[in-house]
Amino acid sequence: MLKYLIDENVDPIYTNQLRRLNSDLLVIAVGDLTAPPRGTLDPEILIWCEDNGYILVTNNRKSMPVHLVDHIALGHHIQGIFILNSKSSIGENIEQLLLIAEGSLANEYQDRIEFLPLF
Repeated sequence: MLKYLIDENVDPIYTNQLRRLNSDLLVIAVGDLTAPPRGTLDPEILIWCEDNGYILVTNNRKSMPVHLVDHIALGHHIQGIFILNSKSSIGENIEQLLLIAEGSLANEYQDRIEFLPLF
């Protein structure tokens, strides 16, 4: 099953609801005890995700694509990045994340950015 790291600028309700709705899904947020601390720069977050096998869930549409290109250019890889849809409700975005987690292979989104909704 996929593992999600929720970016620090994403509403904490995402972390709470994903954990509540699927207790088997491993979801942590930047700033949690086992996650990168708050204020960690995006390139370092990508390295952490790579080292720990997490998909990054973010609302950073502007700079994250640039950071991913740089990350890959340095020979790194990442399980993937999901960018939340600001026009969808929190519930719709959470539903998408749950469906993706339950129906995807571990490396299906490697080195890619996916904009929600996927379907």
